[in-house]
Parts: sequence; structure tokens; C-alpha cells
Amino acid sequence: MSQNVLGTNVITQIGILVNDIEKTSQAYAEFFGVEKPKWFWTDTVDVAQTEYMGKPSEARSKLAFFDMGSLQLELIEPDQHPSTWRDHLNAHGEGPHHIAFVIEGMKEKIAVMEAKGMKLIQKGEYTGGRYAYMDTFPQLKVMLELLENDK
Repeated sequence: MSQNVLGTNVITQIGILVNDIEKTSQAYAEFFGVEKPKWFWTDTVDVAQTEYMGKPSEARSKLAFFDMGSLQLELIEPDQHPSTWRDHLNAHGEGPHHIAFVIEGMKEKIAVMEAKGMKLIQKGEYTGGRYAYMDTFPQLKVMLELLENDK
């Protein structure tokens, strides 16, 4: 048996792309009988250092999070700037975008995955850590997001 590439098999989050975060978060809140979370904008490019397809991007998204026990649902409403969120929403419509895993050693994990033909699509920083979206569609039929939190 080969070694676990990510060092974990625990899915932390499912990201869902939406056109209207207010409407969709209200629908989820009503469906699950929970309070509707407040959405917020991702950081600006000077803070987030967002890169898409290897180039700086001003892309931002509205995010809303539902904590569902051991799993988090992330609703994402992207702005119009180039990003994996915008391109995926334009190409496929609303629905699942990624599954996420909390990892350690972001640079090393990206290198290992790229050596396996899993291309880095987008990366950036958030308060308390960083993220990377890896194109794992050819192998795994879904996009993976790597999340590394500061210690």
C-alpha cells in the first residue's frame, strides 16, 4: 500500500458555488433549522496574495460557513475577476466546487501532488493560514482544496 499523499483522509469541508449567497444561505439555514451565518468578503489581493493560474488575481468571493458537526459547508459567491470560483461557476453552474483537507507542509504537499500530475490552480492567504486548489479532476474527479492553518 502506498503512503497517504495528504497525511490525512478526513474531509474538513465541502465548497459550493452559488450565484446569490443571501438566498442560498437562507435556504440552507431553513433546511437544517439553524441560524443563517453572516457572509463576508475574502481579503483583498494585497492581503490574500491570490494567484490564479500562476498570476496575481484581484478575485474575491463572498463566503458563508455552516458548521455541520465534523464537516463544514462553505458557500462561495465569486466576484467577476478571474478565479477558479468564477471559471467553474461559469462553466458548470451552481453546485459543488471542492472538498477540502487540513494539511501540514503546504509547499511539500503541492510539490508531491504536482509530481503526480495534479496541477496547482489557485492559492492564497487567509487570516490564520493559506489555501491551495489543486486540479485533481483527471485522477479523483473532484477539485481538492488544501488548507494549512498557522500554529
